[in-house]
Amino acid sequence: MRNPFQYGGVVSGESFCNRTKEVAELKRAIENAEKLFVYSERRLGKTSLIRKVLRELPKEEFLTVYIDLWPTDGETSFVLACAKAFSEAMATTTDKLLQTAKTFFSRLVPSVSANDDGKPVVTFGFDQKRPDVPLLEEILAMPAQAAEKEGKRVVVVFDEFQQILEYESDVVERLLRSSIQHQTDVAYVFCGSRKHLIRQMFMDSQRPMYRSGSHYPLGLITEDHWQGFIAEKFTETGKRIGAETISAICRLTEGHPFYTQHLCHPLWELCETGGEVKPGMIDQATTLLLDRESYAFMNLWESLPRNSRRLLKGIAAEAPGIQVFSSEFLRKYQLGSSSNAQRAVEQLLKKDVIDKEEGSVVIPDRFFRLWINSKQ
Repeated sequence: MRNPFQYGGVVSGESFCNRTKEVAELKRAIENAEKLFVYSERRLGKTSLIRKVLRELPKEEFLTVYIDLWPTDGETSFVLACAKAFSEAMATTTDKLLQTAKTFFSRLVPSVSANDDGKPVVTFGFDQKRPDVPLLEEILAMPAQAAEKEGKRVVVVFDEFQQILEYESDVVERLLRSSIQHQTDVAYVFCGSRKHLIRQMFMDSQRPMYRSGSHYPLGLITEDHWQGFIAEKFTETGKRIGAETISAICRLTEGHPFYTQHLCHPLWELCETGGEVKPGMIDQATTLLLDRESYAFMNLWESLPRNSRRLLKGIAAEAPGIQVFSSEFLRKYQLGSSSNAQRAVEQLLKKDVIDKEEGSVVIPDRFFRLWINSKQ
């Protein structure tokens, strides 16, 4: 029997837990053609949520365009990612893909091939004979043009939007801000999983996207929603789990979707068909997970400077909200000075090992946090 708990990828269907309120609110924002910044910590199900919202929009009314910016590294790759996403959103056959690409992108040369499922996929090259065409402006004008051509409302989703901070210049950010200001009938959703960077982009008055839209922080899933979801998954597969055990799972994972489903996965495996999960099985499942992740955690740990490791030990051991620059914390974890701690924080933020949270810093990976504590 297949394990009913999914993690590590885009979750959909019956494997998707709750988010009823968020789905309704995001749909409403899209219907109102809002510009919205949706951000959360990593693995919180942001992409799964957004894709669920897009699937539920009426296809006869909406043209939905999803653009993953994670693989991009500058203006050129941004342009190609947008062109590909728009072309494939507007057409599904080879002929229509080519026609759409040629109609809207005058300096791009499209070619179409089939993927492993036989679905047509478009790729682009550049027409070097037309270097004078302002390609980025042409791409950014596409949503309004598509709305007019298709007779539909358009929603554009930029996932991992903070990636544009890695570009050599802010030209994409500046032109995007200018473009969306004039596209009053197009909804834009800017998603990001590095919260401090996304907040910086729309809260820093020096950034081009400053106050260019509303912000929508995505939170954890509360225990009352996990209670029914987890119990149902066990019951449907001929196993049982009590409410108190589910509460213990939620305390450990803090209601984070990835870590909750990840922990439930080995817990389900440990429970025999017809049996019930015992409280002690949580420790077994946790140990199993940490053993599986130990190699990756150890490689990361050994790659870090001494002060970064000391800082992480302190964050993992102390209660949430600890002030890592306080004299007590610096002394207890042998960091020496606040400048040492500041350098460690900057290094760990850059590596995405920690994140900023309400004036403090946190280790978002719950299992890495447990692994660190297990080694002290």
